[in-house]
Amino acid sequence: MSGVITAISTGAAAFSATNIDDLVILTLFFSQVNVKFRKWHIILGQYAGFTALVMVSLPGFFGGLILPRPWIGLFGLIPIIIGIKTLLNSEDEESEEVDTNTETSHESLLAKFFNVQTYSVAAITFANGTDNISIYVPIFASSNWQSLLLILGVFFLSVGLLCYVAYKLTHNQAIAHLFTQYGHRFMPYVLIGLGTFVFIDSHSLSLMNLLNR
Repeated sequence: MSGVITAISTGAAAFSATNIDDLVILTLFFSQVNVKFRKWHIILGQYAGFTALVMVSLPGFFGGLILPRPWIGLFGLIPIIIGIKTLLNSEDEESEEVDTNTETSHESLLAKFFNVQTYSVAAITFANGTDNISIYVPIFASSNWQSLLLILGVFFLSVGLLCYVAYKLTHNQAIAHLFTQYGHRFMPYVLIGLGTFVFIDSHSLSLMNLLNR
């Protein structure tokens, strides 16, 4: 019984310590929901990105090796590219008229998953969570099958809770007004800053020295 409690508490502590910064990003995303960018895109993207982080960390459980951190840091380029693209297209999107009546509301789960918006959220979630890998690997490595499954269960339940909290935050009048009115303006800069931090913090610049040799 103590092993179950330990595994659950370990999973909750690890998730809280490594994903609290995602709350801001998710709140930004939910504040930008419209006919093209649905809340399902955000939820599925968050789960897809987090699942990728778990998959990259799982070799620690089997005692194998993972990609060197500088190579993982290259994923920081993804939010940078998305941020620049959003910044360049922001004026076009503001002037674009969207007919809400022509947008289908009966999108299948498969269609929601295989969607560029979902992939964008997943990529940003993964890039923002590259530091998580250094925490998850030793936790997984020190776990047995039972504790690993419990920890993963806590992780994936917590992802849903995190999405719910972020979504509810956008219903707070003050927060909703701030993010709705100004979120689209500073979102590109948040993504570019996030990607730059991940790239530099992961020492990915060292790869350039290796390539120049």
